[in-house]
Amino acid sequence: MKHGKNYNASASKIEAQKQYDVNEGLALAVETATAKFDESIEVHIKLGVDPKNADQQVRGSIVLPNGTGKSKKVLVIAKGDKADIAKAEGADYVGAEEMVDKIVKEGWLDFDACVTTPDMMGIVGRAARVLGPRGLMPNPKSGTVTPDVAKAIKDIKAGKVEYRLDKFGIIHCVIGKKSFGAAKLQENFDVLLDAIVKAKPQAAKGTYLKSIVVASTMGPGIKVKV
Repeated sequence: MKHGKNYNASASKIEAQKQYDVNEGLALAVETATAKFDESIEVHIKLGVDPKNADQQVRGSIVLPNGTGKSKKVLVIAKGDKADIAKAEGADYVGAEEMVDKIVKEGWLDFDACVTTPDMMGIVGRAARVLGPRGLMPNPKSGTVTPDVAKAIKDIKAGKVEYRLDKFGIIHCVIGKKSFGAAKLQENFDVLLDAIVKAKPQAAKGTYLKSIVVASTMGPGIKVKV
């Protein structure tokens, strides 16, 4: 795979086989983020679990202490008082069946998170085939199926992120922007890693944390010590 001169220049600052301390790795990720926009800083964590087994799934959500640096659009599917509360709390879109129909029939996905109340899950389920593959399907484990829509909206707006395994047993998560600096990024990193460690399935055997890589959106991967 060919890379541009900026990527190659950034890669030359990194020892490919070295595992850096977390603070050093994050500082390098910031230094090698040379794009003209404020690049996101990502963490990729390989876990020693089998994602095909239901009892080895790792999934959850956390509120990062410094947020993600991105303003998220929130859709709330609710009725009555809950819909009124969602509007008052600053949800970007609020509705019921008409919102689900818009997603299913028009493929509308102009939002970053979807929150609903338990009584509306039967209706939201109609859009599962659209929302599920994009990681937007409400889920009790991530706090997006809840009677407390006010808290869900506040958490998402404050920097709540969801982490989950992909089919290769890797968790991918954004922990902030280049402009945060290494210190704030490490605060977010520590909270994320702590949550993933605590979420270790009882069925998981052997080494749980296999490898951790940090990188900017356009930059090279940097291995950090597990």
